Amino acid sequence: MFNIKLISKIRLTGVLFAALSLGQLSVIAQSGKTSTIYTTAANSELRLSKSGILTFKPLKQPLETQVCIFVDPEIKFQFVTGIGGTITDATAETFGKMPKAAQDEFLKAYYDKENGIGYTLGRTTIHSSDFSSESYTYIKENDAALKTFDVAHDQTYRIPLLKKAIAAAGGALPLFVSPWSPPAFMKTNKEMLHGGKLLPEFRQAWADYYIRFIKTYEALGIPIWGLTVQNEPMATQRWESCIFTAEEERDFIKEYLGPTLHKNGMADKKLIAWDHNRDQIFQRSGTLLKDKEAAKYIWGIGYHWYETWTGSDMLFNNVKLVHEAFPDKNLMLTEGCVEKFNLDSVNNWSLGERYGYSLINDFNSGVTAWTDWNMLLDDKGGPNHVGNFCFAPIHADSKTGKLIYTNSYYYLGHFSRFVRPGARRIASSSNRDKLLSTAFLNKDGRLAIIVMNKTKDEIPYYIWINGEAAETKSLPHSISTFIIQ
Repeated sequence: MFNIKLISKIRLTGVLFAALSLGQLSVIAQSGKTSTIYTTAANSELRLSKSGILTFKPLKQPLETQVCIFVDPEIKFQFVTGIGGTITDATAETFGKMPKAAQDEFLKAYYDKENGIGYTLGRTTIHSSDFSSESYTYIKENDAALKTFDVAHDQTYRIPLLKKAIAAAGGALPLFVSPWSPPAFMKTNKEMLHGGKLLPEFRQAWADYYIRFIKTYEALGIPIWGLTVQNEPMATQRWESCIFTAEEERDFIKEYLGPTLHKNGMADKKLIAWDHNRDQIFQRSGTLLKDKEAAKYIWGIGYHWYETWTGSDMLFNNVKLVHEAFPDKNLMLTEGCVEKFNLDSVNNWSLGERYGYSLINDFNSGVTAWTDWNMLLDDKGGPNHVGNFCFAPIHADSKTGKLIYTNSYYYLGHFSRFVRPGARRIASSSNRDKLLSTAFLNKDGRLAIIVMNKTKDEIPYYIWINGEAAETKSLPHSISTFIIQ
């Protein structure tokens, strides 16, 4: 613990949050807008902590030397669908092996919108992924008719957690599903791992497999909001994977998967194409969406953040270009995590900063939804049946049974807790590159302005809105959310 004077203590999901005395908490003046600040900062105990209240005063024209975040609520952009994370087999198995107190803490931490970070979106897999303890499908080998289809495997860990997550989220949690590979007999390489392609003669059987999965899960009380066509369709992985070129994915959508969804009364399911990295998103989107017969089935384009991270540029302009070229389609980050897990690095501040940097730039590029990868992993970064161990926002300590919170959990919470479904992004501009910002207008009329500082400097600045400004400061390596009623 840090030896810092606390002015308030808040118990949130079993973790002690503390608000530092920043000289900002004061009696609200009678005139002008006010804003409550929530802050997470390095070298402090601030973790989504209420850290101050600002009062706005007239400031018609800031000087060029004054650092400002300019916000204009009248200039509106895309609506927000939701923010959330993925319940993989690994997440569910780790959860299932924790003590009940830690399970309850986990559910509150992610889904309680007052005392947690209020996730409003979820993802899960269609049979196994690398983050499963084994590779498996729901049918027996060579059963193209799907007569043996059975999700009994998921009843041990995943389905119970999904039901608890839905309940913890208030009874409704939009969930989309993704396959990593068709069954081995449907592929050119006759295995689920190491890429390969879907054999043409099994295209309809594979499309039927999605339908059977959705119907089975929904019969078990787990509604499915949407689905992606194929996880990472241009990657030959040592784990479950399957290659689709842009043309192959386009044709599978328009000739098989799209029509099959519609024939089975699932035209309302949100079909998400691509589901891979930002690097090829523009080329891929062009091939898919210029074809009217394919495009009519596609709700949006999903993508991941891997292979494009250089520390300062994640090819956000590619995402923005897709948004500008196809404004009637939605954009969604469907997966992201920090790879190469090391338990000694769970307190590394760069974990959260990568999330904050991506979230701000993704939303500013036109994204409507954002979904993290594993919500929970063990203290080895798994389980993972091919040793592809990664970081999650929360890890479980196998020795103590307690949860380990990385700062990425709090950085995610600065968005998911305060930017609610139906919110609309509004104009936000920083006049200094040391401060990153984005802003939203929620349906209840509250503004949520998010400001991130990746530098080692404390930066005084103003939040400026339509001729009024509030003076504040950004702590080194911090992120703050300003809520204006």
